[in-house]
Amino acid sequence: MNIHYISDQTLGFEAIAKLLNQNSKLALSKKAQEKIQKCRTYLDRKMESQKEPIYGINTGFGSLCNITIGAEDLNQLQENLVMSHACGVGDEVPKIIVKIMLLLKIQSLSYGHSGVQVETVERLIDMYNHNILPVVFQGGSLGASGDLAPLAHLSLPLIGMGKVHYRGQKLDAAQVLTDLGWKAIALQSKEGLALLNGTQFMSAYGVYLCLRIFKLSKLADVIGALSLDAFDGRIEPFNELVHLIRPHKGQIKTAYRVRNLLRDSELISRPKEHVQDPYSFRCIPQVHGASKDSINYVAYVFGNEINSVTDNPTIFPDEDLIISAGNFHGQPLALALDNLGIAMAELGNISERRTYQLIKGKRGLPSFLVANPGLNSGFMIPQYSAASLVSMNKQYATPASVDSIESSQGQEDHVSMGANAATKAHKILQNLERILAIELLNAAQALEFRRPMKTSPFLEDFVAQYRQHVEFIHEDKVMQPEIARSVRFIEEVELNLPEEGLFKYDFKTDLNPINLDLEV
Repeated sequence: MNIHYISDQTLGFEAIAKLLNQNSKLALSKKAQEKIQKCRTYLDRKMESQKEPIYGINTGFGSLCNITIGAEDLNQLQENLVMSHACGVGDEVPKIIVKIMLLLKIQSLSYGHSGVQVETVERLIDMYNHNILPVVFQGGSLGASGDLAPLAHLSLPLIGMGKVHYRGQKLDAAQVLTDLGWKAIALQSKEGLALLNGTQFMSAYGVYLCLRIFKLSKLADVIGALSLDAFDGRIEPFNELVHLIRPHKGQIKTAYRVRNLLRDSELISRPKEHVQDPYSFRCIPQVHGASKDSINYVAYVFGNEINSVTDNPTIFPDEDLIISAGNFHGQPLALALDNLGIAMAELGNISERRTYQLIKGKRGLPSFLVANPGLNSGFMIPQYSAASLVSMNKQYATPASVDSIESSQGQEDHVSMGANAATKAHKILQNLERILAIELLNAAQALEFRRPMKTSPFLEDFVAQYRQHVEFIHEDKVMQPEIARSVRFIEEVELNLPEEGLFKYDFKTDLNPINLDLEV
């Protein structure tokens, strides 16, 4: 059994991918247990002598912060908080993202600044290890004061409420607790607030999106290179000299990668009649590269966030301080998620343009990539589908972070809307995957019209793998299943690009992709 010990060591994307792929179990390290217990002991002793109000511990919440709660009601206060804040709406959060939420909440509580009981964190770990995944809804968080509504739903099972996914069924949490012989957690002072204040909804989406886009970013380069060769494009725009005089790292990386992907291609090296290619081919380094740089910025933001304490108030036992502040505010994540959404939308935008160029009947390719156009519509309408998704992505890419709606009677007068940025970015990523799948469908089809000439050995092998899933199309057929198989191929294909050890920049976008079949 693989066991990952929760500790104060940095939790990175590679570690999370490994945890999910190997279905590893979690356990608290001894040091983490001691930190959690130390903070809880400090808080209990503090409350024995505390006469002045401390926000969220012996007061109401939000604009009710000036209402003092009696000692006899502190436990009920926390349970009421969890129940009253469970106001999620809309579609359910994918189960894999809920699992990441659990992991990140456990990690954040383990630093010993939240005042929770050890048994509360242990129960969250039990839920993670048994794949007991709370039903959480996509709508309801403003991304400030933390992800209150989603985290309330995540926490309901601790007190025997709400619903969970368990062993392929959606069940009442109370029933699952009974079946497993577990007692509901009796929340102590501050615990409900520690569970609900935090950015784990936004963060879980961000982590999942990063892990997915690391792979899709590479696939965009691979598919773009294949389209370039099938279109009889030119290699000169990818010359390193061009990019060294405009040294954006992502641009340099993309040009380097495309050159290596097309190494030893018969098509790319043959004489060309045309002097230039359209921008969607010629400017792949500039466009894909800009998205790479944005992805790496986003990875930096989430790499920090998943190793942070984001609830409120924050407890510092060694300094004898309990500080009410704003680490729950999702502004860093909102800006990053909006940036990521735009970066992903642009990868899809330029991909669809390459698809359009391939079906135009130029450079020796037949119209709509079929041998008998007219009788056959060929690849006319897959481009429509890609164009529809691109247009949809442009609408989703409108930033959520520029909006703010006052809440809690003006106490929470600026919010990040980072949760909306997260769910929109997730939709953009799903559309990007489909857009790239449609480009691959067209590029592989176009390549066959260049035979007997070949592309590079790497891309020939890539297309050969693809052809095990999607066949060359000779005449009209129902295209939806072909697109679906193309999407599935993109999800499942493993990439080992011919560039390791040859490039001086260390890019997070070069991380190994996670297995995408992570539903539990």
